[in-house]
Amino acid sequence: MNTRIFLIGFMGSGKSSLGSKLARRIGYHFIDMDQLIEETAEMSIPAIFNEHGEEVFRKWEHDILLELCHREKLVIATGGGTPCHSQLIDIMNTHGTTIYIQLPPEALKDRLIRSRTERPLIKGKSEPELLEFITTLLGKREKFYNRAGYIVDGINLQSQVLANLLLDS
Repeated sequence: MNTRIFLIGFMGSGKSSLGSKLARRIGYHFIDMDQLIEETAEMSIPAIFNEHGEEVFRKWEHDILLELCHREKLVIATGGGTPCHSQLIDIMNTHGTTIYIQLPPEALKDRLIRSRTERPLIKGKSEPELLEFITTLLGKREKFYNRAGYIVDGINLQSQVLANLLLDS
């Protein structure tokens, strides 16, 4: 089994919740990249975007990912856009195992509506607007997500399934 597991997918796909359970199950440490960026910057991701812009955020994201590639026994939940910038999907594929947690737009919409996490990209959108937003953005991102080493169905996905997948590889 690889010493770095990268979970990728759209916001609301379950990367963080599955990642922490998977890490416990296989005896690895869990890192949520968005949380690590916020801790490092000492500000929220929306504040980073507002104060410094997306370009600075993506640079910090890139640098943190490269630093994580030198650490061992990690399960890393990436941000939804992480694989889509600066060839980060290639870096992740080179330095670890990538797993795309795939969900259809309707399921993502339902999860995001129920989510307690504040997500600036979707704030204030009606359900139809949210579904259209997800469908459009997912369509752009899937070409990157589909380059993952594994693509798994995120509906009712359990950490044990991911652990078995990794142990069997």
